[in-house]
Parts: sequence; C-alpha cells; structure tokens
Amino acid sequence: MADRDTLAQRLDRTMQRATGQKRGIAGSPEYGSWLLGTPGEAPRKRRVRIQLLMTGALVAANLIGIIVAIVLVVVAVPEPSVFSPDVWWVSIIVAPAYILLALVTGVAWLTGRTVKALRWATEHRAPTREDQRRTLATPARVSLMNLVLWLVGDGLLTLLYGLHDPSFIPKIALVVFFCGVVVSAACYLFTEFALRPIAALALDAGRPPGRLSSGITGRIMSTWMFTTGIPVAGIMFAALFTIILHNLSATQLSVTVLFIAGFAMVFGSGLMWVAAWMTSNPVRTVRQAMGRVEQGDLSPTLQVFDGTELGELQRGFNSMVAGLRERERIRDLFGRHVGREVAAAAESKDLELGGEERFAATMFVDIIGSTSLAISRPATEVVDLLNRFFAVIVEEVDAQHGFINKFEGDGCLAVFGTPNHVPCPQDSALAAARSIQQRLREELAEVDAGIGVSAGRVVAGNVGAHERFEYTVIGDAVNTAARLCELSKSVSGRLLATAETVRGASPEEQQFWENGQEIVLRGRDQPTRLAMPI
Repeated sequence: MADRDTLAQRLDRTMQRATGQKRGIAGSPEYGSWLLGTPGEAPRKRRVRIQLLMTGALVAANLIGIIVAIVLVVVAVPEPSVFSPDVWWVSIIVAPAYILLALVTGVAWLTGRTVKALRWATEHRAPTREDQRRTLATPARVSLMNLVLWLVGDGLLTLLYGLHDPSFIPKIALVVFFCGVVVSAACYLFTEFALRPIAALALDAGRPPGRLSSGITGRIMSTWMFTTGIPVAGIMFAALFTIILHNLSATQLSVTVLFIAGFAMVFGSGLMWVAAWMTSNPVRTVRQAMGRVEQGDLSPTLQVFDGTELGELQRGFNSMVAGLRERERIRDLFGRHVGREVAAAAESKDLELGGEERFAATMFVDIIGSTSLAISRPATEVVDLLNRFFAVIVEEVDAQHGFINKFEGDGCLAVFGTPNHVPCPQDSALAAARSIQQRLREELAEVDAGIGVSAGRVVAGNVGAHERFEYTVIGDAVNTAARLCELSKSVSGRLLATAETVRGASPEEQQFWENGQEIVLRGRDQPTRLAMPI
C-alpha cells in the first residue's frame, strides 16, 4: 500500500511540475559567480560586462608579470646590469615603448576578436557550428596571442642586450620567457572563466564541433606545468648557469631562488585555485541538482557552461532528467487511463492475463435522459457537463479508496476492494454512493443520475489478449449493480442497494439505510431485497 501511495504522490508532483517552467538550482548562480551576471541579462549588457572583465583581468595579469620580470632582472639577477651606460636606452626607452605597444595591441586584438566571437549572441540568433568553434576556442587564442607578444618582446630584448654583452642572453631570455608563459596560462584561465555565459549559450545549441580542449586532465596538467613546472625549471637553470658561467654569487643565487619560489607560490597557488574551482563548480551544481532529483523534484535543468568532460556531465544530467520526466509523464498518462492502483500493480510485478476471486463492492452510476441532453445542448457544453459530473464521482470514489474501473459514455463502474484493499468494501461503496447523490443534487442540479450498489464475490484481473488487455471485474455483484442502477432511475432517491450489501456494512453505515421491497431483477429468478437511503 505504501508503494502505491508513493506512486500516486509522484504522479501528483509530476503533474504539478508539468505546468511550471525550467529553473536552475535554487540559491546557486548558473555560471558559478555573481561577476558573470544572470541568465536573463540583456545580451549587449552581458557582452560589455565580459569585455570589461576580460580586459581588466588580462591587463592586470600582464602588469603583474612585467613587474615580476623587472624585479627578477634588476634585483634577483643584478649582473650584468641592465642600466649600464651602453644599454640604458634599451631599458629606459625600448622596453617601456614595447610594453605600451604590446598592451595596446593586445587589448585592441582582444576587443576585436571578442566582438566577432560574440556577435551571434548580441544579434539574438542561434550559433552556427563556426560560431560555436570560434567562441569555445577564444580562451586558447587569447592565451596564444598573449604568449606571442611576450615571445616577440623576449626575442627583441634578448637581441638588443645580447649585441652588447652575450652574458645578457640567458638572463633576459629565461626571465622574460618564464614570466610570459605563466601570465599566458593565467590569461587562458581568466578568459575561460569570463566567457562562461557565452559558452553556455554555445553549448546549449548542441555538441560542439570536434574537441576544442584537452579536457580536465589537460587543464590540470597545464596549470601545474605553468605554475610549478616552469618555475622549478627556472630555479634549475639559474643554478646551472651559476655553475657554468660563474656569474652569480651565493647570495645572488639565493635571492634569485627566493624570488622565483615566492612568485611560484603566490601566483601559482592563485592559478591552481582558479583551475580547481573551475573544475569543482560544475560538479557541485550537478551534485545539488541530484539531491533535488533524489527528493522527487524533476524540474532542475543545468546550464552547460564547460567545454571539457564536465560539460558532458552536465549535458548527461539534463538528458537523464529529461528521460525521467518523460517516464513520469507516461506513467501519469498510464495511471489516468487504467487507474493509479492498476498502474502501481503493473509497475510492481509482471503483467499476466487472468484473474483472481475477490470480495468487492461495485457501484454503477448512469445519467438519466442522456440522449435528450445531448440533443438539446451544444456538444462542447455536453462534454463540459460530463466532465463536471465525472469529477464529482472520481473525487468521492478516491475519497473512499475505490477504483474507477471504466467510463461508459455517460456512466461509469466503480469497484471497492480490488485491486487495492479496503477494510470494508460495503462501507466504502455505500458511503461513496450517498456522497455522490448529495453532491449531484447540490452542485449539478441540471444532471439527474441513477446509482446502484451491490457486493459479493467477483473475478478481478486482466482480460483480453497479450497485445491488448485491460483490468476489469466480472461477477454477479457487477450485474446486480447494473440492474439496480437502471431501476433507481424510476425511484425518487435515485439510489438503490441490495439489503445484503447493507447488512454486511458496519453499524455506523447501516444507520443511514432502510430496507425496501423485494423485486425480481431483470435476468433473475429469485427476488432481491432492496435498500435505500433514509
């Protein structure tokens, strides 16, 4: 019984949710941060927000990298000095000029590429495969462009300093290269983070063309290489050059190691945190959504905003929940057509043709004068009237834990005691019949209906063929209820039951009934004692 109640509750919840709209995880930002705005934000406003966020983050990362490079060149590795009389113009004029030119060029390129990549989102149109590819490839392109600018500057400064003194070559080349690689890694992570709202729209249009990233493993290993591997390599090279060239004292080497290690710890730990957060956030949203699904709520729909395996996880969750919603919808339709009790029984065990003998009470309800009713009223009005009529019957039968076995035109058959068990089928059937009689008089005065109630042994089960069958009840109690329903149309109360059914009811229910005359029902040889409400 508990399983069937659970099924009915699930069906009720499903229908309540069917009229609702999709919503994200309650209390959880769709993209993982308030910095990225809301899903309902205007596209143009979102574009401006993303451009400002990307520009600010990339400029800040590059300025930090430039400062670190200057400190390493001037303080950590002071010899040879970049301010010597022969090369001061490179440090004072060429280097600042290139830094300014690179920043302007990088920002201009970034703005142009971003506008081009996000044009489809601004124009309120679905992305093409090329739009998807361009949008999801933007972080890698931004990072590559940033690295190219650092490498060009590295080559230029190494050449100019090296023409004066070859000992500048390893110092300038390694320091600038080291800073450029780490900053480029930071630019990739920041750009990927900033583009999450647009990536969500692009990924929502379908599976992206080809593999545009190396996945979670590639993201983590690349971050480790840029934040830990390369700094460690820088320390190794500093020690190696000291051994080979003897250009650093023990104190200078110690200072160099401290600067590189400190930079790696501070900047590297920040990048590792960003990479870890970007990996854990999609998993966290899936976990929260799974918690709601476990509680029976099938409404969550995740925003797919990651191009790695995590995006596939989000997409897979959405597919799973969509399948569960479809399953619940079909289950609800099945329950509405055959009855929720029958649906629950079908779900709990294999369906088989055949039946079993059960004691049950049956009730027939049929409208009086349905033919004239259909002729005198428009078809839509007749259907609306029938729906209101059957709504009363279904509510009262459900209240007594009965089962609507079938609707037949303007009448129906209700059964109490099968397939679900009730303590006293007679009590349930007689109480439901009285309530239906009273409500029809009060709520549907324009409809007159006869009601017949009988109880006895019936055969209940699946009847038909393996390809098509239905649950039904067969027996003398069913036939008797049908005959009493016809006879009740000619009596004032419009409700008749067999006296035997009333005798089997509890004293609390018997007090509402009185015995009437005996009558031979159609198709019978022996008379049947009638009972009717007092």
